[in-house]
Amino acid sequence: MMTSSEFPFAAVVGQEALKTALLLNVINPRVGGVLISGPRGSAKSTLARALASILPDDTEGRRPPFVTLPLGASEERLTGSLDLQRVLSEQEATFHEGLLAKADGGVLYVDEVNLLPDTLVDLLLDVAASGTNIVERDGISHTHPARFSLIGTMNPDEGELRPQLLDRFGLCLEQESVVSVRERMAIVQQREAFDRDRHAYVAAHADDQAALTERIRQAQQALAEITTDSWVYEHIAQRCENAGVEGLRADVTWHRAAQAHAAWRGAYTVSQTDLETVEPWVLAHRRTHHHSPPSPSPGTPPPPPSGGNADAERETSSASGDQAGASQAQGQWGAMPPVTQQSLSVPAPNLPEISADVRATSSSSATSSSARLRKGHQPGQRRSHGETQQPDWFATLIANRGHWPWRQLRYRKARTGQPVLHVILLDTSASTLGQQLLARAKGLVDQLARQAYAAREQIAVLGFGNDGVTPIQPRCRAPKVMRERLDAASGGGGTPIRDAILQAARLIRQWRRQDTGLHVRTYLITDGRTRQSLSGLPSLGDCIVVDTEQAAVKRGQGVRIARQLGALYRPMSSLESSLEAT
Repeated sequence: MMTSSEFPFAAVVGQEALKTALLLNVINPRVGGVLISGPRGSAKSTLARALASILPDDTEGRRPPFVTLPLGASEERLTGSLDLQRVLSEQEATFHEGLLAKADGGVLYVDEVNLLPDTLVDLLLDVAASGTNIVERDGISHTHPARFSLIGTMNPDEGELRPQLLDRFGLCLEQESVVSVRERMAIVQQREAFDRDRHAYVAAHADDQAALTERIRQAQQALAEITTDSWVYEHIAQRCENAGVEGLRADVTWHRAAQAHAAWRGAYTVSQTDLETVEPWVLAHRRTHHHSPPSPSPGTPPPPPSGGNADAERETSSASGDQAGASQAQGQWGAMPPVTQQSLSVPAPNLPEISADVRATSSSSATSSSARLRKGHQPGQRRSHGETQQPDWFATLIANRGHWPWRQLRYRKARTGQPVLHVILLDTSASTLGQQLLARAKGLVDQLARQAYAAREQIAVLGFGNDGVTPIQPRCRAPKVMRERLDAASGGGGTPIRDAILQAARLIRQWRRQDTGLHVRTYLITDGRTRQSLSGLPSLGDCIVVDTEQAAVKRGQGVRIARQLGALYRPMSSLESSLEAT
């Protein structure tokens, strides 16, 4: 029975798409969960928490659980931990079940999932996919079922999930921040009524809640009887190919979600309506081609590629380059439209490496990093201080078999090979279009990505130009080839370098909260030509400023920016000349 502290699911105003997506995951948890991305105050948490009150009882008449995973939870809290009381009193090593066991058969809700440490997110999504939690440690193995509907919410302004983690969520909904005046009024009125008398408000919606619960139960029972015609598989495969999705998880998820939607409608077979309803939720976080051609009818071959497009694009690019040169001569950088420059192949840059000692230790604060650089130290220089070993209480109890006082103390193995993230801020403003500066800078970024790929490190690229900051490559394991993404980034407009640095500093703080062992190196590639104030810029820690300014009379902004950021300074010309000499 629903308690008075829960806002009724049926009483939430609007958000019909989100309601449907949540219900489909209850009908078939194998859909893979729902990731809800949206701004603050868009009813993400309200709907997720209200879902538990309409879940049908299990076969034993028990209400399914609704478990919240807090941001500060440890790995042991999530997967389970040693029952210390039983070890000490009965000298028997057993596990105390964690949040995954408590969520079995219900809902596991993760608010601000993008702020969870990567280790917890990886573990969480693996268990959600398999439905089983297996914990093996020091000779003890514990296995229990962990089938639940995984719901995650996030505010995109606070950072994004890595692509491989995004793909593990079955459905993704991006909530709109725009709400009509009528809906605003209705939401406030409903909330006031709930706060005024919660018991009465819940009772008034009890029939609607009960009807939803019964409809979910019927859909769950009918799910196994839903049939799928052959054209459905062809439709899904063609649409996924048009969207450029990687792997087959989208195909499988789409089929499961469409079946659940058909069961929700009370139908006996998957229809075009079911496919179209769930399509945007399945492809939202997997699409790489954002302008997919319309899906052909079943059995109709795709249209042949048209010829001459590549030549036309090259001519357009060449014409744009001529326009850029003319505009440069006239000094009208800010007035010209965005121009695309293709990456130029350049040799690998000879920049300071990140040493093994840096990888094996936690990232230092931006203040200490900038202090080392100001004193003349190179990024990645060896550190003299060592790490403090942490006691492993689990292994200690097992080794001593519950005896007191302990005869030996076990320690956790020191972590090595800490993850490294390369954050690249690429100036794409109009002033970089002359002398192919942007093309050469893109080539440099491509080489940095190749080096990071070989070292199995992560990368994130932000472009700043056209009077804004745009993600070129969200944080991920460095791809082997990134030239296509770089070539798609156009140049033009002003140079919002201050905005780029502030956004990078905010993202770095967020990523370090997620993973305290993460080492971040930042590359600021710019000619320094900006009208924005450069005073009071935050330090970016381990940072290298690559100055692309090529004017006969230089302003020297790159040197000043590097000094202000406590960063290492490298002119692009010196990198290229040293490479030519070798």
